[in-house]
Amino acid sequence: MQAYKLKGKIDSSGKLVITDPLNLPPGDVEIVVWQATETLDNTTTPASEPAPETPKRKSRIKAFEGLFENAPPVPADFDPDQAKYEYLKEKYNL
Repeated sequence: MQAYKLKGKIDSSGKLVITDPLNLPPGDVEIVVWQATETLDNTTTPASEPAPETPKRKSRIKAFEGLFENAPPVPADFDPDQAKYEYLKEKYNL
């Protein structure tokens, strides 16, 4: 399946109007719609702008102070219960 990103708008009658030309063969399509948000024009910002510093994780335990500084961030879809299950499954050969 190939995905395409196109520009469009909703007219006053509530119909979707695609403003970009399409080079697709005739046939059925599936459409996913996200409402556009205003974005800043990035042409005025320099390309070599430094990345924002990631917040440091703090620990109340002195022995762990430096441990979290270089740790990678936790993914947004991380499920701790699933990770515990996978660990126990491997540990006990389930």
